[in-house]
Amino acid sequence: MAIYALGDFVPKIHETAFVHPEAVIIGNVEIGAESTIWPGAVLRGDDGKIIIGARTSIQDNSVIHTTPTDPTIVGDDCVIGHIVHLECCIIENGAQVSSGAVVLHRVRVGSGAIVAANAVVLNDQIVPPGALAVGAPAQIKEGRARQADIELGAAIYVKKGQYFKHALRKISD
Repeated sequence: MAIYALGDFVPKIHETAFVHPEAVIIGNVEIGAESTIWPGAVLRGDDGKIIIGARTSIQDNSVIHTTPTDPTIVGDDCVIGHIVHLECCIIENGAQVSSGAVVLHRVRVGSGAIVAANAVVLNDQIVPPGALAVGAPAQIKEGRARQADIELGAAIYVKKGQYFKHALRKISD
């Protein structure tokens, strides 16, 4: 696995989390219980702190970064889709950021909210709990997120992580 300390910062990864061998974790990063970090994902806590809660998936080729002034925090039971970019934002418990989305500085995505595929949520925007953010730049549609879809996605990735943790094996270079 590509897990790196940076200066005094050593990543803290819960023993029940699954980090794919081709993911990269650097520096000031915490990953919670039963969370999953998939191939090509990069969590680079070089300038500030990154916190990933419990039972959260960070899917293939997503990039999570931060700055010295603002951490990046992803809560419990979140689904972060493929090729997502999170930068200095807060994703509250039970939220989803769909594939290809970009969520920028000081954004807060509320509990049970969904950032739609390929949406761009600009600096300082708030996505209220249960809302759907669509488009580039993102427009907010109150009450349009489907919480059951997020819950199902989170549960599926916890099970996948458990399976991969015990069944994944490399057979060639």
